[in-house]
Amino acid sequence: MFNIVLVEPEIPHNTGNIIRTCAATNSKLHLIEPLGFSLTDKNLKRAGLDYRDLARVFTYCGLEEFFEKNKDGTFYYLTTKVEKPYYKAKFKDGDFLLFGKETAGLPEDLIFSNADTAITVPMTNDARSLNLSNTVALVVYEALRQTGFKF
Repeated sequence: MFNIVLVEPEIPHNTGNIIRTCAATNSKLHLIEPLGFSLTDKNLKRAGLDYRDLARVFTYCGLEEFFEKNKDGTFYYLTTKVEKPYYKAKFKDGDFLLFGKETAGLPEDLIFSNADTAITVPMTNDARSLNLSNTVALVVYEALRQTGFKF
């Protein structure tokens, strides 16, 4: 089981899609406030369909609270600002995969103070980034592949 962490997500459709991915992969979803939407948003519900009841979703008032409550975790930071590809990480059950908000990504100080576990999804130089929900699915399925698809 993996832990997907969205830091200040802004778009309800993305988070709804990620809820579906978490339900399908037995992953936990951690949402770091502020959120760009309400958890009762109709777009979030529509994108998540009936998967909300299958997903385990936790919310935190900020990164400080999140790290305090999960201090023993292993954390991977997804960003476009490093060169190490996600598939070179050595994922293990229970790892936390952190993703930043759609418009800005993760805070740079968080990335560079954790450079050894900062990873990226390779893409052409012409692209700014992939869609957040696509990136989450890509990385969590690689983590599951590495651990033998144990749900």
